[in-house]
Amino acid sequence: MKPHELYKNIEPALFAQMLDWFRANDKNVYKHTVATLANARKLRPAFLAKKSLADQYKWLLQTLQLRASDTLGEHLLQAWFMSGHQPILISFCESLGIPHDGKGSITGDLPETLEDAAMDAGIEKLLQDNSPNLIALYLHVFNMQQEGGWPNLSDRLANHPALVFAPIVA
Repeated sequence: MKPHELYKNIEPALFAQMLDWFRANDKNVYKHTVATLANARKLRPAFLAKKSLADQYKWLLQTLQLRASDTLGEHLLQAWFMSGHQPILISFCESLGIPHDGKGSITGDLPETLEDAAMDAGIEKLLQDNSPNLIALYLHVFNMQQEGGWPNLSDRLANHPALVFAPIVA
């Protein structure tokens, strides 16, 4: 999935959790996101700042669902996982035997293939300790790090019952 497709499938509560994390831990990222998306839509960031937080979040989610927002949308997801969910990154890297810096940042190149048994064990461990929606989102973001993704991970994302995004009911 492309970033705009992820934002079409993310539960609004999980999206709000991400934005709440940025507002609490890295306000500059939140402000930069609002300003960049507002400018791209030919709006002044001050216009959005006057809206309620719920309306800001709704507007941000709708805007990140546009293909034109893919680059910023992917960076936002990566930053959230890299800073706000390091244990998930560390656990998955360790299950796959991928060298990392102890904070979840990979050292060296990503592997060209992912070993099925190690990947399945890593996914199951992540699902034991975290919400399926969060893990599905993380694995999609991880899969974007390889051009075209890893076929076996793509298969798990499409077919594992806990990793398939449920339809969003409006």
